[in-house]
Amino acid sequence: MDVNGKVALVTGGASGLGKATVESIVAAGGKVAILDMNEALGQALAEQLGSDNALFVATNVADEASVEAAVKACLEAFGAIHICCNFAGIGNAIKTVGKQGAFPLDQFKRVIDINLVGSFNVLRLAAEAMAKQDPIDEFGGRGVIINTASVAAFDGQIGQAAYSASKGGVVGMTLPIARDLASYGIRVNTIAPGLIDTPLLASLPEEARQSLAQSVLNPKRLGQPEEIASLAMHIIANDYLNAEVIRMDGGIRMQPR
Repeated sequence: MDVNGKVALVTGGASGLGKATVESIVAAGGKVAILDMNEALGQALAEQLGSDNALFVATNVADEASVEAAVKACLEAFGAIHICCNFAGIGNAIKTVGKQGAFPLDQFKRVIDINLVGSFNVLRLAAEAMAKQDPIDEFGGRGVIINTASVAAFDGQIGQAAYSASKGGVVGMTLPIARDLASYGIRVNTIAPGLIDTPLLASLPEEARQSLAQSVLNPKRLGQPEEIASLAMHIIANDYLNAEVIRMDGGIRMQPR
């Protein structure tokens, strides 16, 4: 798919991986609806990119009405949705049983609700809009969906039960959703990032950041959001890439702690 002239919907688009992808899509000639809970950052990014290219919609990905409104706003502003990128997500670090007792169930459910249910909520409504559009190529292609998992889906560390379960769910639904949407010409792929230099890691002490960087196989550094965005752009462009989960992690295999 040629991004030029196409419309993308990007969750978590106000910062980190989402922001880098938003900027890459606009730079390639696309238009983007930025879905995020952070209104200050989202509005600032949309204004920076220009109203002809970007729209910010305050969105709770786990809320059906909120996402329905966001999809509607995107369609009204830009007339279509060709690309859906799910980057919104949260995490926590709580042991199954710790000094404070058992893992609080509400905190487990919250991570699942945002990371897994939220991703499905957005992609199902975006796919519904895509399915109603005319094909954009001779093979009936209508769109592409990119979800975000994590290496924690495969190498979950101590305290990552909720996060790993949510990201494992994203991995597990990649193939069946790709099969579900094949008849509509919609591709579905998942990126599983490793240690990426997002605002979360930027808040760590420099000694901790360097220790994490040295744990990467090669190159021994943290990944950059722009590198994830570059992979997302390739997935969009390569029409034969479908139903895949791609680790982008410098070869790292996470240790128990």
